[in-house]
Amino acid sequence: MNDADPPSTGRAGSLLRAISPDLSPWRSSRDFRLLWLSGCVTSFGSFLTYVAVPLQIKELTDSSFAVGLVGAFELVPLIVFGLWGGALADALDRRRLVLFAEAGLGLLSVLLLVNALLPTPVLWPVYVVAALVAAADGLQRPSLDALTPRVVRHDQLAAAFALNSLYRNVGSVAGPTLAGVVVTFAGVQTAYALDVVTFAASLLLLARIRAVPPPTDAEKPSVKAVLTGIRYAWSRKDLLGTYAIDLCAMLFAFPVAIFPFLAAELHADWALGPMYAASAAGALLVSVTSGWTSRIHRHGRLLLAAALGWGAAIALAGLSGSVWLVLFCLMLAGGADQISGIARSTLWNQSIPDEVRGRMAGVELLSYSVGPQLGQVRAGGMAGLVGVRSSVWIGGVACVVGVLALATALPRLLSYDDRTDPNAAAVRAQHEREAAEREAAAEQEAAGAA
Repeated sequence: MNDADPPSTGRAGSLLRAISPDLSPWRSSRDFRLLWLSGCVTSFGSFLTYVAVPLQIKELTDSSFAVGLVGAFELVPLIVFGLWGGALADALDRRRLVLFAEAGLGLLSVLLLVNALLPTPVLWPVYVVAALVAAADGLQRPSLDALTPRVVRHDQLAAAFALNSLYRNVGSVAGPTLAGVVVTFAGVQTAYALDVVTFAASLLLLARIRAVPPPTDAEKPSVKAVLTGIRYAWSRKDLLGTYAIDLCAMLFAFPVAIFPFLAAELHADWALGPMYAASAAGALLVSVTSGWTSRIHRHGRLLLAAALGWGAAIALAGLSGSVWLVLFCLMLAGGADQISGIARSTLWNQSIPDEVRGRMAGVELLSYSVGPQLGQVRAGGMAGLVGVRSSVWIGGVACVVGVLALATALPRLLSYDDRTDPNAAAVRAQHEREAAEREAAAEQEAAGAA
């Protein structure tokens, strides 16, 4: 600090540096920068299609049931191909898998565009494409998630997740709004066309990432390989705890499906949009102040605190009769969910060996995808029995009770410490060996060129 600066300025600067996002993965890894930029581009395109598909189905059928049916078409392909995609990610070049899946997703957007340009668009291709998109996403996501530990240093994994969450949360707040403007004023055809363009740009970025070949002794993709991954997850009670707590939180305290009814009950129909955006805003606030997360070592305890915070915030939202307090509680819940995501992702990437990382990413995909869908069914069904606000606060309380019970039943999760955990130590040593080998190879190549 300059002697001329007042002490308060120095303290403010230190605080700002402590909470600002850790940009070290961006600075040190070219491949992470390419992945991050690709994610930014496709995030916008995905929200265009996310808004356009239900609107197009509504225009074709004028049926809320027909719109909701999209989720049923997506669920089974996501489960099946998510697990299979994890086995492929451990056996093949992850970069190549991501590229092929990205190209497939781009072609599916082309099909949506062609159908929308027909004089009379047809309904069934929209459902078919939705199912195929879920399958392609299930194949791609494990490889995409498992790429990060290969391109980012072990001590930068928490920072990498926070930076990825930053663009996702910005997209969650701004994406639907921008997509709504495009769809409203330019039509679903324009939305699909722009999505195709974003996939083309993303492919150009992903193509520049270095190859990420599997180990020479990698297990071939098979049902047996999938079951090996599931058995590994079961053997690691700390991992099992992360899956179980997230599933519990989403099952009991994910009331998004009844937001329209909650807004009406509070006599604030105008608040429906802000309700959807509030949790994303809270998550974004955590992302832009996430520097402190790089200094956390007990990620199981951080996950427990975040899950309890999520449940408590949802319970308060259900008990409150003020729409402004509801929005504030939803923002708190979104921040807690973001902290939970950082804790889970860091623990996974720090302690899962690379030879099963893809299969574990497939299991993770199911844990954070199936929970919200079941939670919507729980919230809607209970709202019909006990009322909307009661469904919300009872779900929040059940989340708190369930999370505490799981923490008691799975003490290995709470004892996790990345400084002493043997699994984390083994993965750290593996990363150090690979980094040393890459450095030695680069030196030999430089010497040969000289």
